[in-house]
Amino acid sequence: MDLLYSPAADRNKEPILTVLRKVLPESGRVLEIASGSGQHIVHFAAELPSLCWLPSEPQAEGLRSIEARISEAALTNVAAPLNLDVTGTWPELDVDALIVANMLHISPPETLPALMRGASGVMPRGGVLTIYGPFKRNGEHTASSNERFDASLRERDSRWGIRDLETVVDTAQTFAIELQQVVAMPANNLLLVFTLPSQREPPGCQ
Repeated sequence: MDLLYSPAADRNKEPILTVLRKVLPESGRVLEIASGSGQHIVHFAAELPSLCWLPSEPQAEGLRSIEARISEAALTNVAAPLNLDVTGTWPELDVDALIVANMLHISPPETLPALMRGASGVMPRGGVLTIYGPFKRNGEHTASSNERFDASLRERDSRWGIRDLETVVDTAQTFAIELQQVVAMPANNLLLVFTLPSQREPPGCQ
């Protein structure tokens, strides 16, 4: 079997889904960045069938796992996975929302601006971007377990590590993407909800 399995994805799929139900549009296209094993995308697609789900993944083994999970689940609202490297050239896409889970801390720093640049190019005004994972706040870890996790990540790759929430927000603003909510999640994680706001009307005379 080509199925990959992530215990973390299995644990956090329901808490993430609870937030997605509140912030995603009722219909439209949702792009998942770094779909990995495919566990999230098939779970969300089954639970939110009015949305069309687009998985993406840069690794060949992940692409195979996603394809196998889609086939196994017999879902008709999930597209074939895109071979998408966030830091590379993004395909021509129009989506209503993007979701990202557990990517930023296991990728180099340049992934963050690449994600925001790509998101701003494929989302419409009013589009939603959610990012799930561990984050530091004001340069400090929010839990000792996160601090240990961060150290283990940096031992594996010096470019990896838990990112500062403020850096993520500032980078998003560079691409006109605004933070709307910070949702506390289990296991000392956060889910960040961003939007690409509609253009504001100029103020009139009063």
